[in-house]
Amino acid sequence: MKRLDKKIGFIGAGNMGEAMINGLIRAGLCEPAKIWASDVREARLRQLKDTYKVNITGENRELFDQVDIVILAVKPQHMDEVLQDLASTFPHTIKGSKLVISIAAGFPIKRVEGHLYAPLDETSKGLLPIVRVMPNTPALVLAGMAGMSGNRYANASDLSQARAILEAIGKVIEFEENDLDAVTALSGSGPAYVFYFIESLVEAGASLGLRPSHALMLTLETIKGSVRLLEETGETEASLRKKVTSKGGTTEAALSVLESHRVKAHLMEAVRAAARRSRELSESSASA
Repeated sequence: MKRLDKKIGFIGAGNMGEAMINGLIRAGLCEPAKIWASDVREARLRQLKDTYKVNITGENRELFDQVDIVILAVKPQHMDEVLQDLASTFPHTIKGSKLVISIAAGFPIKRVEGHLYAPLDETSKGLLPIVRVMPNTPALVLAGMAGMSGNRYANASDLSQARAILEAIGKVIEFEENDLDAVTALSGSGPAYVFYFIESLVEAGASLGLRPSHALMLTLETIKGSVRLLEETGETEASLRKKVTSKGGTTEAALSVLESHRVKAHLMEAVRAAARRSRELSESSASA
């Protein structure tokens, strides 16, 4: 991966922030000397400095001034306060371009703009492009899946830089912002569905007399192998399912139970419910 010759700062040094710092360094995308982190927890900052040799500060404003790319990695309930504090220091104009990337769930671009753009003229707004990202927790092990959307000022170079950062911790697809509710429902919440499925299979195996540890290993390796088979053969998931399902066999017996209980329909409705809730949260954020 080509090195990104930019200084990158993380406002918020939680698990996702650390995952991104780790990914950037491991991928060789950015050297530790060009990475900054800020957080209200001094002990947390010291830990990051000791582990990754990055720069730390307790002042978000200092970090903002030092870097070329600002990643807002604070919890959504703290975003307004952080953004207001940053914007309060802005002059009417900004010198030099600075990319802002937000990974706060349910926090729309319009609300970020409402804070950061309030004191700026039109030219300065163009120097402060914003990209909203919906990551997921497998990013913690550099296997994340993210969706991203840029605002009207984010050009191809800005989106390319955001993509490079996110690809250090997994994969990313660009969307229109109004599609991010569906992205949230599918990949953002998706790990919980997978863990729920795994939990159910492990309990089923244990109920049939298997050791829980053996049931877990069987389940995990089966899932990993199935995903690899799907990726490497290029066949559809429906085609591979049919190949496993012999008429009158054990798999057909299991799938008939799932079909009779409308598991697919219920799962689809669950994802729709997550998308509706994501939309509600975004709309309430936008109107706040």
